[in-house]
Amino acid sequence: MKIKIFLTVFVFVFCAVIGRADESTDSDTSSGTGQQLQGFNLNGYSNTGEKTWDINGTKADITDTNIQITNVDANFYGKEQANLTADHGTIDKTNGNVNLKDNVVITSVDRGTQMTTDTLDYNRNKDLVSTQDPVKITDSQGIVTGQGMSAHPNLKKAKINKHVKAVVNTQDKDDPDNQVITVTSDGPMQMDQANMYAVFIDHVIAVEASTGRELHSDKMEIWFDQATKKIKKAICTGHVKAIQGPNVSYADKMIYEGATQMLTMIGRPKIVFDTGSAKGNGMFQPLGK
Repeated sequence: MKIKIFLTVFVFVFCAVIGRADESTDSDTSSGTGQQLQGFNLNGYSNTGEKTWDINGTKADITDTNIQITNVDANFYGKEQANLTADHGTIDKTNGNVNLKDNVVITSVDRGTQMTTDTLDYNRNKDLVSTQDPVKITDSQGIVTGQGMSAHPNLKKAKINKHVKAVVNTQDKDDPDNQVITVTSDGPMQMDQANMYAVFIDHVIAVEASTGRELHSDKMEIWFDQATKKIKKAICTGHVKAIQGPNVSYADKMIYEGATQMLTMIGRPKIVFDTGSAKGNGMFQPLGK
């Protein structure tokens, strides 16, 4: 799952509202407590004159301590284009922290990856975005949902705190060999985009939709192929249990190799079997021929 969050830029962009508004912006200082900008639009450009961002909003209320924005709509350009929208946003002018709330949506234009939540906080000093609300991340590979999230935007790492559910396509959605695997865990779940890696922790259950095969473990680590986005390798540890119909196998550890579709279960007992002729293309193949 890939999502790049541009809140670092977002902070500096809106701080520019104080001294920069285009000629169509109207101001209202009748309240005596600050400045209000109606229908503002801001644009940013690189040193070579290329447009790097634009910000639109219906209203910005500026005081000595913060900036409150209504109907935030921000676009970011470059190697990865993104759009950020929210009904309301507040910037703390003293520390640069940002709070977005109500219908927060971040979309990677190139990939189509989208993250939605109710609120999102950005801590400038820690370079950390976080929320305690439900989160949903959607892309062509599947959907991840959960409660609470934290992420380091520039490091492309994220953690979903609890009640995690990931619905993963092992192939392209339209591929006849595609298998849908649903992984749930009590959490947390951590994602590392740079290494194409995800780890599920605590009461992990993975189910292959077409066969009903299940895999249970305390911890499940999954690596994805950078080019194909398919599951390259999976390692499950702690009270591993594989279920296929009436058949159940137990082990301390399980290793799945995507290239060979070989499933190795290590512990008491240790089981190794070839799944090449089995029905299905996912990571949970039959326990025997």
